[in-house]
Amino acid sequence: MEAALTILALLLVAFVALGVYATVKAVGAAKRGVDRTITQARRTVEDTTLRAKSFGQVGVAGELAQLRLSLRTSMRATQDALNAGVAEDASLAESVDLFRRLSAHGLELDDELKRLEREPDRATVAGLLPKLRERTQRITHSAESLRWAARDRARQFADDDLDALNAQIDIEAGALRHWSGDEPSSQASGAGASTTTPGRGPGTDWPEPAAPADPSAGGSTADEAWSGPAREESPQAITAPDPRLRTAYPWQKSTRPETTN
Repeated sequence: MEAALTILALLLVAFVALGVYATVKAVGAAKRGVDRTITQARRTVEDTTLRAKSFGQVGVAGELAQLRLSLRTSMRATQDALNAGVAEDASLAESVDLFRRLSAHGLELDDELKRLEREPDRATVAGLLPKLRERTQRITHSAESLRWAARDRARQFADDDLDALNAQIDIEAGALRHWSGDEPSSQASGAGASTTTPGRGPGTDWPEPAAPADPSAGGSTADEAWSGPAREESPQAITAPDPRLRTAYPWQKSTRPETTN
């Protein structure tokens, strides 16, 4: 009884632990989904704000917004391209690692540009703009190089696959049209067959069977030539000898005639 209670208690503890684990996993997944949604919403709002500032403001503020917008757009496009390509091409893993290192510099530059947007000394910020513009161009150029290299690689693989597929289709189409090359030879063979005697191939000269002397035995020679003698001679009937015609020998007794009383 104690063993059964112990087993039931262990099962209950296991079920409770499993329920807690499933709850924690579900809550974590939901939290990650919410965080991802919030991040995307915040990013969309921030990009929209930067786009509005780049077009609506002039001077230092508009230049900073334009730099941030170009940096974020280029980095996001490269990230999406590499993440989509690495799922199909494992050789892009090194490119993903390089992009992570580049992203660290991009995030640092984006934070710096964001701080300078709130800087009241516009003259100092205007003096820093050439260096900031150069850094932005270097980072975006590297990101675009990775992105276009990944796209060119995927396009090259697609072109190679398409070339191989076209070659296979051409071979199959040629095999399906094989009658066009065999038609003259088949016509020639058909014409040759029409000029020869049916049952005889060209170049075959079989001797004619000899004509039988007796017309009634016309088919026997041909039959014997292919299948042997058609039939054997029928056996002669055995006739009993007449005892009266036997030859008399000296040692034989003569036959007495029967007498009647």
